[in-house]
Amino acid sequence: MPVTGSVTEINLLPTYATNEQLGTTGDTVTAYNAYLKQFIDVVKPGLISWDHYQFAIDHDMPDYFLNLSLIRTASLNAKLPFLNIIQAATWTPKMREPNEGEMRYLIFTSAAYGAQGISYYVYNAPGHSPCIAKADGTPTPVYYWLKKINPEFATIASELKTLHSTGVYHAGMLPPGAVSIPAKFPFNFDPPIPAASFEKGLPVKGALLGGFSKRTNGRPSHVVVVNLDYKKVTTVTVTGPGHLEVFDTTNKVWRRSSEPGHITLRLEPGGGQLVRSVR
Repeated sequence: MPVTGSVTEINLLPTYATNEQLGTTGDTVTAYNAYLKQFIDVVKPGLISWDHYQFAIDHDMPDYFLNLSLIRTASLNAKLPFLNIIQAATWTPKMREPNEGEMRYLIFTSAAYGAQGISYYVYNAPGHSPCIAKADGTPTPVYYWLKKINPEFATIASELKTLHSTGVYHAGMLPPGAVSIPAKFPFNFDPPIPAASFEKGLPVKGALLGGFSKRTNGRPSHVVVVNLDYKKVTTVTVTGPGHLEVFDTTNKVWRRSSEPGHITLRLEPGGGQLVRSVR
């Protein structure tokens, strides 16, 4: 049957928009929450979509995780999926071209916070580089990175589609919006990742755990594990209840750890993997 009607995507501003742009008042969190509430109440969308471009030419924007956490909370409260539009180009001397590790970092942190979709700014546009393709359609290196990484995100998001995000917890640095791993959270790192001071403008280091449950506010059975260092490979051991399995995104199967309660993961720069507990 032919499709009738049309679909309009309204993309929201990031936390670094001014109060004048948002049309609200207060500090960053207050103004942005009011902006999100007004949008959801008035528009009644089927999806929350926004962008927050983190990679400036000589520093990282500090509020990336704050924006993610505020969107995640609004999404959960409204029972709406959300989509993150991530930086795939530069368009001004103030912003840098993301590399493969940085692209992976943006994709997997979005997955850990519960994103059900990813879009990329931009496929191609005048004055933008490198983009996903050139104006004549020739693929750029970004295309080949995403050819591998995007399917990994899609298969993980598919596994998480029927689950509920229960919390996202950081180990190492705690940038604005980040929360440390609570004592009662069933997953952790062994050995623990040492705490480190966050410095505004510098890359975030450490790892994070995004928990998911089969029930709203239930005990998490799944966790997305992300390496926040987008420059280096890291190996971490995750602990959890029962037997732990890691999701093989290539073959779309779960692979069990040989040691109950522990699983060791090799994470690419900025990379992530999905783990679940099976009792």
